[in-house]
Amino acid sequence: MEKAKNYISEKVANMKKPEAAVTTVDLKSVHRDHIEYAAKVAVDNPYPTPLPICDITYVLKSDGRVIAHGAIPDPGSIKASGQTLLEVPVKVPHSILVSLVKDIGRDWDIDYELELGLVIDLPVFGNFTIPLSSKGEVKLPTLSDVFSSKK
Repeated sequence: MEKAKNYISEKVANMKKPEAAVTTVDLKSVHRDHIEYAAKVAVDNPYPTPLPICDITYVLKSDGRVIAHGAIPDPGSIKASGQTLLEVPVKVPHSILVSLVKDIGRDWDIDYELELGLVIDLPVFGNFTIPLSSKGEVKLPTLSDVFSSKK
């Protein structure tokens, strides 16, 4: 019995699992009360069946402070045996941007750290979370961005 448990544990440990990476974080749109950024996430599915995504959670930080957080329940599924590109919308209220004046004043961008949790329903195993983290700079909208956006 112990040999069977060890054999199964070894096979499960060496089994391919879905992998994901944040590819970009860009300005998506400007609204009266917030700015919306879009985080693009590439997810690779090694299995011949689509995998349902249960949930995507996100936390956006700048200067060590949380400036946006949220969850996207039931965002769809990852296609079978291939790569799926997901877009995670992140809304940052204008009031938060005002508190980041020092960082913004230097170069008209926000230094950010984005933490994502991609919860996937794996057959047999149940829910599996792929933790992702990305650091970088995201530009703030210019006046032309504000006036060209009709929202």
